[in-house]
Amino acid sequence: MLENYLPIIVFVVLGILFGVGPILMGYLLGPNRPDAEKLSPYECGFEAFEDSRMKFDVRFYLVAILFIIFDLEIAFLFPWAIVLQEVGTFGLLAMAGFLSLLVVGFVYEWKKGALEWE
Repeated sequence: MLENYLPIIVFVVLGILFGVGPILMGYLLGPNRPDAEKLSPYECGFEAFEDSRMKFDVRFYLVAILFIIFDLEIAFLFPWAIVLQEVGTFGLLAMAGFLSLLVVGFVYEWKKGALEWE
């Protein structure tokens, strides 16, 4: 029974070695000469202005939600367009329902003012 899992075990072990091995080799073989300049926080060449845990404006999150909505739309439209002949009318109606749901989400964000930057 164990011989059936041998290829999987070898694959997992090799994957771990290829992933962790170079990191471990770099840590062990690489030069390590820390100083104050190397250990200082770096932010575009300047010292950090504020706390890194500052709150972001909610509009950034709304733009991220918009991106996810349109990314999902494209991710589902390409395979659907390829098999449109096979899925027939049911597939057309299912995609129309999906797109109408996305349009409702888009109109909701538009009405809430998520697309306006003031």
